[in-house]
Amino acid sequence: MTYDKKLIIGLFGFGVVGEGIYRVLKQTPTLQAEIKRICIKQADKKRNAPMELFTTDADLLLNDPEINVIVELIDDAEAAWHIVSTSLGCGKSVVSANKKMIAAHLAELLHLQDENKTSFLYEAAVCGSIPVIRNLEEYYDNDMLNSVTGIINGSTNYILTRMNEDGMPYEDALKLAQQLGFAESDPSLDVQGTDAANKLTIILNHAYGIVSEPSEIMCEGITRLHPADSVYAKEKGYSIKLVARAQRLNQTDVAAYVLPTFVAPGSQLFNVRFEFNGVIIGTRLADEQFIYGKGAGRYPTSSAVLSDIAALRYGYKYEYKKLYTGVDYRISEDHLLRIYVSCENINDINQQDFDTIDETYTSQNRKYITGSITFSKLRNADWLKNNENSVIVFQDSANGENHQLEELE
Repeated sequence: MTYDKKLIIGLFGFGVVGEGIYRVLKQTPTLQAEIKRICIKQADKKRNAPMELFTTDADLLLNDPEINVIVELIDDAEAAWHIVSTSLGCGKSVVSANKKMIAAHLAELLHLQDENKTSFLYEAAVCGSIPVIRNLEEYYDNDMLNSVTGIINGSTNYILTRMNEDGMPYEDALKLAQQLGFAESDPSLDVQGTDAANKLTIILNHAYGIVSEPSEIMCEGITRLHPADSVYAKEKGYSIKLVARAQRLNQTDVAAYVLPTFVAPGSQLFNVRFEFNGVIIGTRLADEQFIYGKGAGRYPTSSAVLSDIAALRYGYKYEYKKLYTGVDYRISEDHLLRIYVSCENINDINQQDFDTIDETYTSQNRKYITGSITFSKLRNADWLKNNENSVIVFQDSANGENHQLEELE
């Protein structure tokens, strides 16, 4: 196989990642890729690159026949959708890191790639430098994949690490994460779990061929967690993590959610701390594979973007093999989870929603219930809408070890 395809790149965005990509391409001629033009918002801002490269006119990149690759690295999801959809429609290959845009337009993006025979790569959109998408796409055959479980948002993991290990209040941990650049000035997408739900939407497609929307995934962030929850976790030897989970239940159904989770010391996720990400891929033959690394930041994201650019030199594209296996998986809410609910008033929780109750505890300051509940009842419970109540799932139920989940032969 030859690698002589010359990549002429139009770059959207020149933040820390965009500048990093520019510098690496300048220093690595063996990649046979060069940036012809860069589209930015502010024309008068001083940048560490020749001014003649920059423009505020997106059409100069999109309509340039010499540019055969668009690299999109902007924050605005709708603007990114216009850039990516137009580029694919023009027959240009595209590399993107915008998980919100990809999750929101997944079905349309699949259609555009097929219709225009173009390549759209986005490894950087899920877990930064950790090669989750490429591994799911290339290595794991669908009938051998039981689950994908991960800490896939570094901001919330940093906050929870400070809360769990240092006893730091949520507000202080969030402020520190923002000061260190691990959380945005508006952290709502991260702390409410939306970012992880966007990533899980993408993972579901490559793991099981499920084309869904983020709204189909039950998603609870970390804003409801109470200091008493950390006390309970320490007493039981757990660590609290925000975990995204895709679990095959049987031959057609998959459980999918993003929930705060009690992680036991025996899990590889237990020691995933601070801004790091970790993903466990569970298979029928090889048991569990664990991938660990930095999920965000200048260099991890740049690494993933560069890997995608390099792959375009030999015409690589996602084949979306799981869409064509003949098995139509769907997201199911008909399964049990073992959960912990803490609250101010125990009477606020309808205990009849639970299939079984293991423990009820009351004290002057905080009350909690542990037990098993059908997923659909949990998602639709009135008491879940009360922001004073926190819900944490036990990892043993999420691992498919719960006896209520169908045994896979």
